[in-house]
Amino acid sequence: MTNILVTGGAGFIGSNFVPYFLEANLDVHLVNIDALTYAGDLNNLREVENHDRYTFIKGDICDRQLIEKIFEKYDIQGVIHFAAESHVDNSITNPDAFMQTNILGTFNLIDVAKKHWMVSPGVYKEAYKNSRFHHVSTDEVYGTLGKEGLFMETTPYAPNSPYSASKASSDFIVRSYHHTYGMNVVTTNCSNNYGPKQHDEKLIPTIIRKALAGESIPIYGDGSNIRDWLYVLDHCKGIALAYDKGVSGETYNIGGRNERNNLYIAQTVCEILDKKHSRPKGSYKDLITYVKDRAGHDFRYAIDASKIENDLGWEADENFESGIDKTIDWYFNKFIHNKSKSLA
Repeated sequence: MTNILVTGGAGFIGSNFVPYFLEANLDVHLVNIDALTYAGDLNNLREVENHDRYTFIKGDICDRQLIEKIFEKYDIQGVIHFAAESHVDNSITNPDAFMQTNILGTFNLIDVAKKHWMVSPGVYKEAYKNSRFHHVSTDEVYGTLGKEGLFMETTPYAPNSPYSASKASSDFIVRSYHHTYGMNVVTTNCSNNYGPKQHDEKLIPTIIRKALAGESIPIYGDGSNIRDWLYVLDHCKGIALAYDKGVSGETYNIGGRNERNNLYIAQTVCEILDKKHSRPKGSYKDLITYVKDRAGHDFRYAIDASKIENDLGWEADENFESGIDKTIDWYFNKFIHNKSKSLA
């Protein structure tokens, strides 16, 4: 049995990854550490809470002594590192938490892993010769794009928010441990994820939640900001593939090739809701309102996923239209069906 440490596994992407990875890897025991801040929710992991190859630990990756104890107790042989403060708006009002978790937390993890797995630079202990540290990052480290072009693995870093700056810093820490110590690392940078289990504050859950509540749907600026949308399970499959087959020291960009602007997202969600759960009067689109744009709001992100597609054989199973349909059904069940059951 291989013991792999997953960090932040109660968050959005991590809680989709854990059940998928357990089902796909019958010889793996996952140890999940999560601080259960506002972004982590154990309800996201109900389907695995009693799984015999899964262990949950409530804890902070900034607590180095705890990380050391986990490596010793469970003899950790691999790390898949999701844990991060990730909401850009929160990074603007409270950047300190982002610097602590995303930078210091990543350093703690990779430094403890190095000491547990390695004898000296470039020399692994025999029992850990296949051990790998996988760092999950974001396309926001590359900054913003104009109307043309795509982010590639070779695109220079140009982070524009405290969040993306902290993630860029963590990327560089991981890179340095590969080049200095010869650690077996791989990094993936993804585009905007969506799907089940995302925190209610994020764009798509907010649109669905506000629409179903009959409240104004807030859209920054004029809604022209563009993102490349990636269904979360497609991302999880890409992470698992890069962890298993990626070349040490390499970065792989994972993107959905689904560029949509924020207004299109809101209108599409409203159109689907109109068909599935119509309002008594009018369209959900009538609820769309425009609010003051946030500081430093990047105009466009879009990823060139050719490297992971060509080198590792990854491809997305969902396009935006198929993925958003599944996503709306999941949130309708959360916001309406489950709420109705709890009141009954």
